[in-house]
Amino acid sequence: MRVLVLGGGVIGVSVAYYLTEAGHEVELVERRAAAAMETSFGNAGEVSPGYSAPWAGPGVPIKAIHWMLMQHSPLVIWPLLDPAMWRWGAMMLANCTSRAYALNKSRMVPIAEYSRDCMKTLRAATGIAYDERTQGTLQLFRTQKQLDGTAKDIAVLRQYGVRYEVLDRAGFVGVEPGLRETQHKFVGALRLPGDETGDCHLFTQRLAAMAAARGARLRYDTAILGIERTGDRVTGARTTAGTLSADAVVMALGSYTPLMLKQLKLRIPVYPVKGYSITLPISDAARAPQSTIMDETHKVAVTRLGERIRVGGTAELAGYSLALREARRASLVHVVSDLFPGGGDLARAEFWCGLRPMTPDGTPIIGPTPVANLYLATGHGTLGWTMAAGTGRVIADLISGRTPEIDLDGLTMARYRR
Repeated sequence: MRVLVLGGGVIGVSVAYYLTEAGHEVELVERRAAAAMETSFGNAGEVSPGYSAPWAGPGVPIKAIHWMLMQHSPLVIWPLLDPAMWRWGAMMLANCTSRAYALNKSRMVPIAEYSRDCMKTLRAATGIAYDERTQGTLQLFRTQKQLDGTAKDIAVLRQYGVRYEVLDRAGFVGVEPGLRETQHKFVGALRLPGDETGDCHLFTQRLAAMAAARGARLRYDTAILGIERTGDRVTGARTTAGTLSADAVVMALGSYTPLMLKQLKLRIPVYPVKGYSITLPISDAARAPQSTIMDETHKVAVTRLGERIRVGGTAELAGYSLALREARRASLVHVVSDLFPGGGDLARAEFWCGLRPMTPDGTPIIGPTPVANLYLATGHGTLGWTMAAGTGRVIADLISGRTPEIDLDGLTMARYRR
């Protein structure tokens, strides 16, 4: 089949790669000059199936108020006159129940675990390298209350067979020696040894090159203007390079997917949640992280990427604004300085932001739509890098007429019509 993949982030490129592997004629359309130049460019670097959980959960509304009052707030909401934002917020609040949390997590973990397995297979088959490390994730707790609160999360990890370790100070310093000087600030940690890290931008660009080598056509610097439809099928896309025809279309446009779907009178509750990062060169390896450390208080991840440190976090509801706000930089600088003082050269830090495509229930939207040959791969939120390979494989299986290896119940847009 001739398949158009709209969007050249980690999700779109993963879809394109697996489609070419399945023998399809693939054309990927991306408005930037290269792959992974937007949300996939500077994310936190985590491939973390163990942390695949919805943001919406019991107690979150009260916690959100506390977060917004913190000096280095992990949550910022700009009161925009945007009905889509308020609808999304109302739907998220409706998911802040124990029952909804359990259901949503049960949908997220299988695709995340499957994706990690696909990533391992992909690495073995291709030798792709992207500053990857397989040393797990360490979640640090500053208070005993935070540590005690992991009981519910641990129960879920046990339910899904996810490996974990609860560590005292000596334990987490053994895993992350760079925390030796600052260990007194934390009471303990939860480690997920099955998690991985890596440079998402580097991975996506190298995977795009591999897809091209298999025959995929990569159209960069090409804006998508609209979708062509005849009856209950799409026939292609209107672009700045002309109208591109296709037997099937995969929409992987991240936060911009719902805007394009409006042309087809389809609605999905995906809204942009801005995240920020700084990337700095390591100046003292003994004081730098080995893998990924999550500061539970500030909701900021500090990740080792080769000879660099990536510091990522913040959830900012500000519509489609890409403004870089200095207060967010200050928060990221505070966390990395507090955990790993002297580990990186802050004077050379690069500041970045991107729009995460979030659903109110935390679960991505993967698979078919009411339009016969249109497929969606969006709404992954902070877990796009974690779920990319699995998403690509699922979409390729669907278009190839194969039954995906995981159950798609609750992953498609059909869940919003129930």
